[in-house]
Amino acid sequence: MRRLRAVVVKELRQIRRDPYSLIMLIGLPAFMLVLYGYALNFDVRHVRLAVQDRDRTARSRELVASFTHSTYFDLVAAPQVDQDLEPLLERRRAKAVLVIPEGYGRDLAAGRRTAVQMLLDGADSTTATTILGYARALVSEANAELAVEAGPGAGRRPAAPLDLEPRVLYNPELKSTQFLVPGLIGFLLMLTAVLSTALSVVREKERGTMEQLRVAPLRTWELIVGKTVPYLGISLLATLIILASARVLFGVVIRGPYLDLLIATLLYLFGALGFGLFISTIADTQTFAFQAGLISSMLPSILLSGFIFQIRIMPPWLQAITYLVPNRYFLVVLRGIILKGEGLATYWREAGALVVYGLVVTGLASARLVRREA
Repeated sequence: MRRLRAVVVKELRQIRRDPYSLIMLIGLPAFMLVLYGYALNFDVRHVRLAVQDRDRTARSRELVASFTHSTYFDLVAAPQVDQDLEPLLERRRAKAVLVIPEGYGRDLAAGRRTAVQMLLDGADSTTATTILGYARALVSEANAELAVEAGPGAGRRPAAPLDLEPRVLYNPELKSTQFLVPGLIGFLLMLTAVLSTALSVVREKERGTMEQLRVAPLRTWELIVGKTVPYLGISLLATLIILASARVLFGVVIRGPYLDLLIATLLYLFGALGFGLFISTIADTQTFAFQAGLISSMLPSILLSGFIFQIRIMPPWLQAITYLVPNRYFLVVLRGIILKGEGLATYWREAGALVVYGLVVTGLASARLVRREA
């Protein structure tokens, strides 16, 4: 432990002597949060739909068919009448649930006004708004067909006998910032953690001090832990700044357990710091390390994690690549904890994927360090 402590103290002193890098690591995430949080706006398309048909008549089946035969919705579940619907949204099996009440067909046949309910996952505000627009358009088409069937002699039948009653969960006001902020947290942490670790080790190479560390009585794991612990602390501090800024500026409240959020963040940073070390074993200059870290961490975190583009609409070969992007799993956990109030146990698959990713990239970095020393 004495040797490990010496490496940690050395790294902290080096960070203190480079205040500009420290300002970048801590201040840049908050600045980019403000910039992207106000500037970004996204469009979303495909929707996973669950239908709870409590009426089970020809009329209710016609309504379900109008949704599922459109290009907007894909039927993914048909829960039973007594089944709880919120878990479908919490576990992301569906983005929306259509509930058709009992007596729906009877009311339409009698010329009475009736209503169907749609539950929406508001954690993704853009998708929820799109879903609501699609559903209202389909209900309007159904009303038009009912009016044609009734004919001109319909008497006092209501002009629009079918109503849609939306209920938005997790983000009732459909604020886009509630959707954007968790994505920005994952993106910014990956970017800063990878770059800081990679540049730190490569800086040692350029200055010639890396050779001194290699001949020092240090084990490989002691060198790795000693180089990453300071940046782990800085990344956690950056996380606190981001969350505080999101709370003050955008009103994003953490609804889930703080401990679970901390554990998920540590698992994510474990992989990000390990990936930064792996890049440092390949790069010999800070310029190359910066470029490699920027391309390999920023672009996948933005484009292949579900942050901007939905993974389901990507080609199958590209969807397969997204499984290698840790931000894909971290975003699911973040939105579940921050917006839905769920615990980490609900997302144990995603947490396990983060652990595997961290072990793999750290193992690769260790193997390359050992080989270079040999």
